[in-house]
Amino acid sequence: MLESSIDKATGFEKRFENIGTVVYENSATASKAVATEIANLIRVKQSQKQPCILGLATGSSPKGLYAELVRLHKEEGLSFKNVVSFNLDEYYPMEPDSVNSYVRFMKEQLFDHIDILPENCYIPDGTLPKEEIRSYCDEYEAKIEAFGGIDLQILGIGGNGHIGFNESGSLQNSKTRLVALDHITRVAASGDFKGLENTPRTAITIGVKKIMEAKRVILLAWGERKSNIIKASTEEEVSSRVPASYLQEHNNATFVLDKAASSKLTRINTPWLVEKIVWTDRLIRKAVLSLALHLKKPILMLTDADYIENGMSDLLADAGPAYDINIKIFNKLQNTITGWPGGKPGADDSKRPERAEPAKKRVIIFSPHPDDDIISMGGTFKRLHEQGHEVHVGYQTSGNIAVADDEALRFASFVCDYNERFGIESTEAEDIYKRAVTFLKNKKSSEIDTEEVRYIKGLIRKGEARATCHFVGIPDEQIHFMELPFYETGTIEKNPLGEEDIKITMDLIEKVKPHQVYAAGDLADPHGTHKVCLDAVFAAVKNLKPKKFMKDCWVWLYRGAWQEWGIDEIEMAVPMGPDQVLEKRKGIFKHQSQKDGVVFQGSDSREFWQRAEDRNSETAGLYDELGLAHYAAMEAFVRWEY
Repeated sequence: MLESSIDKATGFEKRFENIGTVVYENSATASKAVATEIANLIRVKQSQKQPCILGLATGSSPKGLYAELVRLHKEEGLSFKNVVSFNLDEYYPMEPDSVNSYVRFMKEQLFDHIDILPENCYIPDGTLPKEEIRSYCDEYEAKIEAFGGIDLQILGIGGNGHIGFNESGSLQNSKTRLVALDHITRVAASGDFKGLENTPRTAITIGVKKIMEAKRVILLAWGERKSNIIKASTEEEVSSRVPASYLQEHNNATFVLDKAASSKLTRINTPWLVEKIVWTDRLIRKAVLSLALHLKKPILMLTDADYIENGMSDLLADAGPAYDINIKIFNKLQNTITGWPGGKPGADDSKRPERAEPAKKRVIIFSPHPDDDIISMGGTFKRLHEQGHEVHVGYQTSGNIAVADDEALRFASFVCDYNERFGIESTEAEDIYKRAVTFLKNKKSSEIDTEEVRYIKGLIRKGEARATCHFVGIPDEQIHFMELPFYETGTIEKNPLGEEDIKITMDLIEKVKPHQVYAAGDLADPHGTHKVCLDAVFAAVKNLKPKKFMKDCWVWLYRGAWQEWGIDEIEMAVPMGPDQVLEKRKGIFKHQSQKDGVVFQGSDSREFWQRAEDRNSETAGLYDELGLAHYAAMEAFVRWEY
């Protein structure tokens, strides 16, 4: 039985959650707990001399689980010889050696590292002629039934609530079949395929019926990006619109979540609606701001009746009347706003987010990709420099895989034309260009870019990052291209964070000895590049904590083009006027390779500058709605205490 390191829904809370949910501090802890349950099941079956039938999933969610199963095999002798596995799905058409095939995924993540028998590993065949798929799917289900059904089914969940590739609209009695992929699903996967146009439109998937027949089901979900669909799946009515909601009717299903994925559950997000709580300052702020936004009232207009009618009478009894609570929260929110992100020299800083002294601060902005600095905090970046602070930028990765192939060819061709025009003989440049053309014209989906092509793409992004810094006013000696090793695989799949990544980060911090560090705190995807880069910063800062200069170092977290901090979380909000918004846009435009056709577009069709402007405008709009000053835009930050 899974025991959470945080909590689980019981009793009264089940009025909100219609399925068992277990919340862990992070995905690593959760994955180990699930792996332990699987290992125990395998051993019980071994003692009974029976096969253990596992239903397995792909995607980012089960990676930590598979890594822990591999560890259990290698370090604790867990044998998989009695395990029979059935994978949920596979893209169609799909060659098994493609970098995006689930056959390859399962081999690389699990099968090649354990002693499972190859003949016991079943994965839908993405190479079949279409006319053979129906009978193949019937045979796939028959094999599962012949083994007595699935003992334990592992699931992930899509942004639209799909389980396997059972998209919205899938019926509860749906069988294993060929399905058309939802546009949302294809967009989410398009990064792996380097563009929506290359992303498969169909897939073979086990149906909802077989999933519901599994004796035990565990659904894994990590990161804030999954929080809304988790709430819909567990708290709202069962609906074909959200196939994961069918699991409410399973008699032995559990949703295993990290803190971020659970953040929208009623008992987590608004615990005062679930049970009597201890009203901390953080919870009071969250409750009052949520109430004001829900009622579309400025903070100072909230009444005693508003509190009572919305489940907050306990707060009113403890700290009321409403007028006193309103004033307190209004002032706290007001004090987050500052036009001096590095502190205002000579000013009373007791109510400001940053210290006034030293008047001139050394600052490091860590940018996971070469454009995150300008996209996420471009207004603050420029203001820090203009207000006299010594600003350094650490570009943590090359971002080379986000450059389109034709861009690489265009720049390689430019070098050849440049040499020819100015009489510079370079057969090496010509040879590199010819090899790049030959490779890219014949490139297969299973191939990664050659080292030369990756380097060309990295140079493109490096040049754009340098152009942005020059636009802001940052000299070359304050621009640092870190090229963390974990990133340089040439594929979407990255290596785990390593000691060398942390050392490079520590070296830069020791060199600059900053008073401020800015890092990307985007936790939407706990396995994404931003999170790995953030972990590198966190590890480096913790390792350096005993150093004397670190006593004066504050760490501020910004967020990317994908989302913003919640209004109740923001500790520093830097306002921008209309002219500053346009200046930020010009800075973003320096990244030409990311305009008019981004390789990793995600589920948002807007360009990065549009996302950033809309997000910053929305943050300013919330402050306005809550009764504070009205600005054109705001960039928001949260301080990390280490």
